[in-house]
Amino acid sequence: MTQSSTAHTPAQEQARAQLTVPAQHPMVTVLGSGDSLLRVIEKAFPAADIHVRGNEISATGDPKDVALISRVFDEMMLVLRTGQPMTEDAVERSIAMLKASDNGESDGQETPAEVLTQNILSSRGRTIRPKTLNQKRYVDAIDKHTVVFGIGPAGTGKTYLAMAKAVQALQSKQVNRIILTRPAVEAGERLGFLPGTLYEKIDPYLRPLYDALHDMLDPDSIPRLMAAGTIEVAPLAYMRGRTLNDAFIILDEAQNTSPEQMKMFLTRLGFDSKIVITGDVTQVDLPDGTKSGLRQVQDILDGVDDVHFSRLSSQDVVRHKLVGRIVDAYEKYDTTHGTQNGAHKSRGKSGHKGK
Repeated sequence: MTQSSTAHTPAQEQARAQLTVPAQHPMVTVLGSGDSLLRVIEKAFPAADIHVRGNEISATGDPKDVALISRVFDEMMLVLRTGQPMTEDAVERSIAMLKASDNGESDGQETPAEVLTQNILSSRGRTIRPKTLNQKRYVDAIDKHTVVFGIGPAGTGKTYLAMAKAVQALQSKQVNRIILTRPAVEAGERLGFLPGTLYEKIDPYLRPLYDALHDMLDPDSIPRLMAAGTIEVAPLAYMRGRTLNDAFIILDEAQNTSPEQMKMFLTRLGFDSKIVITGDVTQVDLPDGTKSGLRQVQDILDGVDDVHFSRLSSQDVVRHKLVGRIVDAYEKYDTTHGTQNGAHKSRGKSGHKGK
């Protein structure tokens, strides 16, 4: 996009920018169907006036707002040049990234276009990409480090992105197998009261990992890959006593590991392997008095070479917008009332950091 003119009116402390959209890009791809993308930008900058005539877009208002609006459209054009369409969610996230950078809340090394156009895996007609700056940095950390912890609330893509990187590593022959594991810990329910065999009782705990696999691989190939041992999905207890070479290993729901289980798992690391550990330290389902290995390990391994901690927040939630608001509301309630997950902490638990 070219910026053809910018004018400042000192008396009113306003600026004006006029932007020209190249002819090869239909205006509907920039403005959205029914001007839906334009409305997102107008809502984010309510004090600015944005007008469209033909392929010309003009913005008038506070100089800071006008400069940001120009950057938003520039970033949109960079994304559109890759052939990737812009969505309302992508525009909202681009605006949030640019505002955070402008306010000094982010170091601003990566631009929205760099974040939104980074392809991880193309599968079954769709491409998996990071959608936020923290997600991009999490994915980059997986490339650079042997052991990566992805810590954050529900819906931030911790496990899903790790799974995409695992499938990518398998397809590019960086590893020979994928191992997916979770601790079989009840979230308020009791395994013993569920009907069926032990396998049938444990299987629901592993189901989210199967679901992610089905998004990324041909469903017909998954049973064959599992039968060959190329993909293994198993409870954490099945990892004891093993050394895992040439593998991409993901431990999900790691907040429900004990310190002993966490140490056991980390020491399974073999040659030419990579480990990603994901979890949400605000949703611990362990029995009263049991420490969370994920909480404790952050103090133990902090600063250890080739171990990286990626932290995501409610701003990185990629589910329904309401999920991010729910996460923030619980965090605010817990801070105000001294509770955990909206409930009073057990007297059997102490409040030190290793918990």
